[in-house]
Amino acid sequence: MKNSALILLLLASLKLASSQAIIIRHDTGPKRYEVQSRDFPAVFYLERQGNRKVCAATIIHEQWAITAAHCTEETLLGNTLENKRRYAVEVAGELREIDLMILHPDYDLTTADDVDLALLRFREAFKLPTPVPLQLESDELGQIVSIVGWGFFGIGTTGRQYDDGVFRRARNRITQADKRLQIDFEDPRDRHLESLELEGMPALGDSGGPAFIETATGLRLAGIAVGEIEGADFSEETQGKYGARAVYERLSSHLDWIEAVIGDKLPFGS
Repeated sequence: MKNSALILLLLASLKLASSQAIIIRHDTGPKRYEVQSRDFPAVFYLERQGNRKVCAATIIHEQWAITAAHCTEETLLGNTLENKRRYAVEVAGELREIDLMILHPDYDLTTADDVDLALLRFREAFKLPTPVPLQLESDELGQIVSIVGWGFFGIGTTGRQYDDGVFRRARNRITQADKRLQIDFEDPRDRHLESLELEGMPALGDSGGPAFIETATGLRLAGIAVGEIEGADFSEETQGKYGARAVYERLSSHLDWIEAVIGDKLPFGS
């Protein structure tokens, strides 16, 4: 997505704003949302700009990670690889080099059929951190997810406020599962809604970040953050406030592409 989050794209007649940090409930202490990178070692940011940490990716194979395709344009990643140079990222406290990116063949922000995904290959394979298993079943609807990211902080009553580079985790529920996954930010003051403890919403800074389904055997990577639906009350200054709806690419719909690019059968590492 060129020129960062101010660019809007069209999805089946719904406008999306680039979704990128964590907005939290207004009635819950901010410290409760803060986590350490070591809590999610397979998640890393793609670029650092001062205190800002731009876009996220998640390791899904000992030599591959996945992110949003537009993140390759919002950071220096795409330009670096196009100039046949390797791109360094920090993963679990160590530098690793990305030497190849593969964009989804349907990546085209000007069309409603756009698939905003990219696979990133590391120059070397590593056993650690352990890759996150993918969600293989198409039963995401109603599932609780954990979303994590760095970037702009804010509260649900006002939306995004400032960018402090703090790593945060929030929870939400998948309210729609068709071409993409959707989560809604429910206002806890409305007793007719079922707002979750530590409910939150991605905002400016979290594109490419994960939505993890919580299972009895651990987390499963179900979605990749790509945008926020631009409703009638949307404004850039209040992005992520109560009523916001964020969308994630639905990985269970793209397993064949992931297998074909990586050249391995799911589940990886089995």
